[in-house]
Amino acid sequence: MNDEGVIKFNCQWIKSPPLNGTWIKEITVWRDKLYESGLIGVNGEGIGYGNMSVRLQQNEFIISGSGTGKLKNLTEEHYALVTDYNVDENTLKATGPIIASSESLTHAMIYEQGSDINAVIHVHHLKLWKKLLKSLPATDENIEYGTPEMAKEIARLFNDHKLSQNRIFAMAGHSGGIVCFGKSLREAGDLLFNEIRVYSKGHGVHGEPQRTCLPAGRARRIQVQTLLIRRILFFKAMKNPLDPIF
Repeated sequence: MNDEGVIKFNCQWIKSPPLNGTWIKEITVWRDKLYESGLIGVNGEGIGYGNMSVRLQQNEFIISGSGTGKLKNLTEEHYALVTDYNVDENTLKATGPIIASSESLTHAMIYEQGSDINAVIHVHHLKLWKKLLKSLPATDENIEYGTPEMAKEIARLFNDHKLSQNRIFAMAGHSGGIVCFGKSLREAGDLLFNEIRVYSKGHGVHGEPQRTCLPAGRARRIQVQTLLIRRILFFKAMKNPLDPIF
């Protein structure tokens, strides 16, 4: 059973009007970029994926609402304000017009690791995810997203693997899941897109290794096919029967 997007913590949500402020402008710019790039979106089962947040003050942060990944455009109505949380008790308090993302505890734990962290982005990119699993420390594959165990696992990465330096990691137990963070959305977003560019430099558009030339056998087949097409078109134009070519 696919549990993508399922909230696994006890959310004490107080429904309220959208939060006012200029924060929506920057978050909209980056959210649009991520959606257009397919890093946030909807999977084959119609379930949305991807979320992002910005710190408001101390451990309070604004985060995209649950299930909003499938929406092309978001407004103030699609964001929640997380006001408090307790990892050990698996609880989270939030206000706003929509319930907070199922990944809110993950974001909360990242903000807890440094006062200079002001933005967190969670996206899906299967091929980059596979690369990061081989090149950088990742969360344990047996730990599910959105759980207290995941929050504690992230704290472990900060303590044991200097995650504050890399600022990006893969969630081994969450296929395609990648999280990055930074001092601002711009820093986090630039880091993510740079990782994608580095990966794509040695791979084709679909993740296959680039080829500087065609294999000899394939090139010969294309040459023969082109010759056949030209002969067929020539005889049709002359309105003569198609003579044997070989």
